[in-house]
Amino acid sequence: MKLKPILYNLVPFDPAGHHFKVTMTIADPDPKGQIVSLPAWIPGSYLIRDFARQIETITAKCRSAKVPLTKTDNHTWRAAPCTGSLVISIVVYAWDLSVRGAHLDEAHGFVNGTSVFLCAKGKEANPCLLTIEGLPNRGGAWRVYTSLPPVLSLNAEKSRLVSRSEPAHYRANNYDELVDHPIEMGRPQVARFKACGAEHEMVFTGLIPNLDIKRITQDVKKICEAQIRFFEPETGLAPFLDSALKYVFLTTVVGDGYGGLEHRASTALIAARKDLPVIGQAKAPAGYATFLGLVSHEYFHTWNVKRIKPAAFAPYNFARENHTSLLWLFEGFTSYYDELFLLRSGIVDKKDYLTALGKQISTVWATPGRHKQSVAQSSFDAWTRYYKQDENSANAIVSYYSKGALIALGLDLKIRQDSAERFSLDDVMRALWQQFGKNFYRAVGQGIAEKAFVKLVRETTGVEVSDEISRWVDGTDDVELNKLFARQGIELIWQNSTTLPTMNVRVRKQGDQLILAQVLEHGAAHRGGLSALDALVAIDGLKVEPNQASFDQLLSAYQPGDRVEVHVFRRDELRQFTVELAPPPLSDCVLKVAAEASSRA
Repeated sequence: MKLKPILYNLVPFDPAGHHFKVTMTIADPDPKGQIVSLPAWIPGSYLIRDFARQIETITAKCRSAKVPLTKTDNHTWRAAPCTGSLVISIVVYAWDLSVRGAHLDEAHGFVNGTSVFLCAKGKEANPCLLTIEGLPNRGGAWRVYTSLPPVLSLNAEKSRLVSRSEPAHYRANNYDELVDHPIEMGRPQVARFKACGAEHEMVFTGLIPNLDIKRITQDVKKICEAQIRFFEPETGLAPFLDSALKYVFLTTVVGDGYGGLEHRASTALIAARKDLPVIGQAKAPAGYATFLGLVSHEYFHTWNVKRIKPAAFAPYNFARENHTSLLWLFEGFTSYYDELFLLRSGIVDKKDYLTALGKQISTVWATPGRHKQSVAQSSFDAWTRYYKQDENSANAIVSYYSKGALIALGLDLKIRQDSAERFSLDDVMRALWQQFGKNFYRAVGQGIAEKAFVKLVRETTGVEVSDEISRWVDGTDDVELNKLFARQGIELIWQNSTTLPTMNVRVRKQGDQLILAQVLEHGAAHRGGLSALDALVAIDGLKVEPNQASFDQLLSAYQPGDRVEVHVFRRDELRQFTVELAPPPLSDCVLKVAAEASSRA
């Protein structure tokens, strides 16, 4: 039986009030009473977001008659039984300027489907037809930018694509696909390019005077082509062609911000204005490589997590947490390859790559929590711990991103060194692609089982990594990078980041105070009794100004082992503690290549 399409209508009807009106029409609702719901979370961001809290009004009708709705939980409603098409309308408040939700004002609109499109229970596999209309004309007509495939006008007599001045129409094969293509609307700066013959579109929203979009496009093209050829060295086929006509980078530019969220044929990005190059600039900003690293990371996800998935994500359950212990493989490995592809595509040189790699190693080693929590546990607990970090997180948890990247590095080095056939982690990623990802959306996709990785590595490369996975992933051992690097002719050196004595704390300005953002476990401040969130007042009677420079200046008068009196406010109570200052830590990892080993390195 042919499934009837569910019709969706999206209207940015109140930009000043930040409201979208969204209507869904179900031709054959459940005769027992149709259940509809809004996702509780969005894939790629592992936290219950409760998007339904932004629904201000919800109504239903059938044949022009009102249909009662009963709310059954935080994000679910049941319509009373009716005969005929059921039309449900919601008004959504859209003021979340992030990569996860929806945002609307007089300048632009942005939508993630999980925050605005209701799902009809039992009809998740039905095709979906989306119409976007009512686009503002103020200052020039808005246009729509999305990787959703466009369709002919819903009037079957028309035989042309709808122009931008008319309602825009799009089609998705099912609900999961509908909500996996974010939508930008407005008057952004846009550039297009082809990578391995596949269409790509770069969309920049926000005020960006003299943006050097040509330079950005040239650099991003190199990254995209390198990744496409990595996974498909023979065919050079882009992965998103299974569900879209093009790939779209949707970038919102802000004064200060950073973030990204992957989708099957696009990504939503947040970038700081200062990190993007402008026309006439001799040298790119320091943060430009960071932006390109983000682009590389999210694009790599097109293969690794959007198609190569853990079994727990095949399919997604949008109503609750989807637990997996494999995020170190999907986020960590992607974090390894994002920087590596900047090197392979010629964006950065070997020196810059090793510097970035050293910083990543330093970040992991600066986290005491890595001795308490494994990356497998960190992956499983992402919903309640990694995405809900507090002042003690550095002491209690480990990042499956950063340590996961070091595990990828360690496995890559081990496979290269132990393989008789000159295999590497690259071959493992391509095997994952062929077995789990390539046909994921063309068939009933199957994800990789929780404990299947070791076997896949063995079958692909002949190298046994069960011991490393046991210690590095399921356990809390550090990756033995010094030994692995040594065999490649690379020396791992630890250096001081400062000559100042330390309290082993991290500080931040909060209002007119300098707050102890983190007190590292077993460090000088911890031993002296200080706590995270204490507000520094004075050291040995001298006032601490609310900035890092003032704090450092006061510490510069002392030597390691000196004892200082520290006054702090804990809440509204003045407290005094004695702290014995510690030596500056060896916290900076530097990687150096021996001259005689440059080819091995």
